[in-house]
Amino acid sequence: MTTLEESYRHCRDLNRRYGTTYYWSTWLLPAVKRHHVHALYGFCRYADDIVDDLGPASPAEREDALHSFGERFFADLAAGASDDPVLKAVVHTVRAFGLDPEGFRRFLHSMAMDLSVTEYHSYDDLLGYMDGSAAVIGELMLPILEPASPAAIEPARDLGNAFQLTNFLRDIAEDHQRGRIYVPQEDIAKFGAAPAWTGQRLTPEFVDLMRFELDRTRRLYRSADEGISLLPASSARCIGAARTLYSGILDRIEGAGYDVWSQRVRVPTWRKLAVAARIGKSIPYGAPARW
Repeated sequence: MTTLEESYRHCRDLNRRYGTTYYWSTWLLPAVKRHHVHALYGFCRYADDIVDDLGPASPAEREDALHSFGERFFADLAAGASDDPVLKAVVHTVRAFGLDPEGFRRFLHSMAMDLSVTEYHSYDDLLGYMDGSAAVIGELMLPILEPASPAAIEPARDLGNAFQLTNFLRDIAEDHQRGRIYVPQEDIAKFGAAPAWTGQRLTPEFVDLMRFELDRTRRLYRSADEGISLLPASSARCIGAARTLYSGILDRIEGAGYDVWSQRVRVPTWRKLAVAARIGKSIPYGAPARW
């Protein structure tokens, strides 16, 4: 039987293997909070792997597996305990902070959308998807981060969406191979950038589109800064580092001439460690955080 310590360690290992930006940022959290963030990441990664990494499984089989995972989670949550290597830690975290189970339902709903929805007409349509795939993660994190005011909720949602949009822009080629396009179709049409997807190549129209999408994403990061300033210093270190590193991906996309077709831009590990060290030193415990 999996122990609680082993379950949290497993979630931490998932975070370290697949979400290195978040992982190194969590080291700026007090140890008493760090493993709870790993648990949330473990839940999200588990569901995401069902959707994208079940090998030759059909969409129907993936849908059944995702539904089964959700049912198991909510049953374990109701029972107050789990023997699942991931869910044992997740259930403990949810109960420890009184996290709203509805947030997990919203997340699973958006994961299910990935099995049938391949594109989004408008930005508003995409926001509907990201409510469950990204914004809700910001909401679920807040009780762990202990903001000083409920005013942190909307900025937390904005930060979740900014992280998600950054992923979408970085992973355009990978998502296209999976048959998905997350850039809104009306934006693609507005800039005449459809041939970039047809030929999977850089075009002047695609560059203009990318500039537009990067600007939109940066506005969300700026909005999120207002929420980071409401966090206690111990939490602001972590979120500030993640914000700095993730927004830096946009700079690297620019530096690559917006060519996300032939390469996947990355923030090197040394950069992640350097940013975490700099931010950790710049905000002493107990000091107000301003970004």
